Amino acid sequence: MTLQRRFLRFSSSYVFSTRMNTIAPCLQTVRFNHSKSDIMDHRAKVMSKGLPEKKPLPGVKSIILVASGKGGVGKTTTAVNLACAMKVIEPDKEIGLLDADVFGPSVPLMMNISGEPMLNDDHLIEPLLNYGVKCMSMGLLVSGENAVVWRGLMVMQALERLTRHVAWGPLDCLVVDTPPGTGDTHLSLAQNLPLDGAIVVTTPQSAALQVTKRGINMFEKLKVPIIGIVENMSHAICSQCGTKNFIFGNDTKKSAADMGLEIIESFEVDQNMSDCINSGKPAIYALPDSIHAEKYRHLANKVFKYIDDKENHRAKAKEQ
Repeated sequence: MTLQRRFLRFSSSYVFSTRMNTIAPCLQTVRFNHSKSDIMDHRAKVMSKGLPEKKPLPGVKSIILVASGKGGVGKTTTAVNLACAMKVIEPDKEIGLLDADVFGPSVPLMMNISGEPMLNDDHLIEPLLNYGVKCMSMGLLVSGENAVVWRGLMVMQALERLTRHVAWGPLDCLVVDTPPGTGDTHLSLAQNLPLDGAIVVTTPQSAALQVTKRGINMFEKLKVPIIGIVENMSHAICSQCGTKNFIFGNDTKKSAADMGLEIIESFEVDQNMSDCINSGKPAIYALPDSIHAEKYRHLANKVFKYIDDKENHRAKAKEQ
């Protein structure tokens, strides 16, 4: 049986057994009349259980999330080029890239990876390697022609497989590309993994900025530190006169200031970036001398500094 079939069979059987063995018996024992004291006792029991314990991924030192409230803002482009730039400027570092967008995985296209991953002797999935970056995506486990139509329980089980059933280590940093929105994926990752920080990607449109604020509020509630904001499509440069045209507005700076956050990098619109995406060759390699490649290297340096500062802070805290 292929790895793809094993993965899908595992997920389907899990939900089937959950429905048959857990939900059905519960429905038979539901009591509809509860006193106020019963409700308070139930809440106390639920709260006493607390959130699941965060367990590190074996061999993974740091985990950085790349997220966006709005879709289509260039989040995966940022995650892919960030991971590759981190490997370029620190070749001795081991970098990984997890595509946590179960329903719309696009990392395989942008990283030019394909084929079914192999299982090692420990029955762990071996991530595929390209540009020196270890990669794993649902797009490698499900046929490209098939749509993933799953409920929440199956999504959470898929994330469990993509994180703890993959031979990630040793890694200095795992970059996690997340889906748009504020749903099960973000909640599961934040509750189960020790996340070092999140980069929030947005575009200057008011609609995108409004949803970005919701995503930032979610991370604050989940106690995930925000490293900063990456602004994509900030402006377009006229090829004739070099004038900057803010075709999508220019409100990102004000929104970032209102939220007390820093715009750690800003990228203009560039047709060459679309060509890089379609060809599966990140800009850091396809256009190494471009302004975009320079900015991705700058972004990678900032992330490395953020991780180093955090590790130094932890070391000092232990000494005290």
